[in-house]
Amino acid sequence: MPDSIKIIIALLLAGLTGCASVPIETQPAAIYKDGEAFYASKRYDDAIAQYRKVHDAYASTELSSSAELRIADAYFESERYIEASSEYTQFRKLHPTHAQAPYSLYRLGLSNYNQITGLDRDQTPQKNSVIFFEEFLSKYPKSEYFVDVTVKLEEVRHQQLQYEQYIARFYYRTEKYDSAIKRLEDALITFPKSTLHDETWYLLGACRIKSGSPDKARTAFNKLSTDFPESKYIYEASKLLEKHY
Repeated sequence: MPDSIKIIIALLLAGLTGCASVPIETQPAAIYKDGEAFYASKRYDDAIAQYRKVHDAYASTELSSSAELRIADAYFESERYIEASSEYTQFRKLHPTHAQAPYSLYRLGLSNYNQITGLDRDQTPQKNSVIFFEEFLSKYPKSEYFVDVTVKLEEVRHQQLQYEQYIARFYYRTEKYDSAIKRLEDALITFPKSTLHDETWYLLGACRIKSGSPDKARTAFNKLSTDFPESKYIYEASKLLEKHY
């Protein structure tokens, strides 16, 4: 067969192959659609794999950023909150003015909120949740997520105060009264409007009694009875005063 004919046949075959294949610009969109199908069926690892292919293809800024956010969402929905937090953080760094920036910050806060465990565990998730929720409320006061963030922020602040009270009780039991007093006084400053400060004032008064400061103890107990007239700690405070004075 002459070389010229071979070349023609090769060109024809190449043309047919090109017509049969999916145009390169449509492939990322099709892969993204597959990722959405996996996501909807809760096959999150498969979804993440598809979204990463879309991102790596660099087909378009819009499609790539959508894939980045969906990777974070897939980690979140599969309860891998550390990975989700990392991906939402990266999305915010790359797209600070994106239309989904409020959503990514909201979910970043939730990723940390969902890592909160008990009072005797690492308190980093609480601290991070407060940081991100406060930033959200400051930046996006008209967001649809504003109410939910407000509620969750108050809940986390309550938990933070309870942690301070937990540590103060430990100091009280181990007779480290000055350390307990310092912790409680700082808590009153840090959480000035908390509805849980009846225990704070009670513990502060109890520590003052034990450390030999009866006048300061009475001041704390008076604050307790004035601000929290229905508190169960009023009775406990009166028993302490009767016992020691």
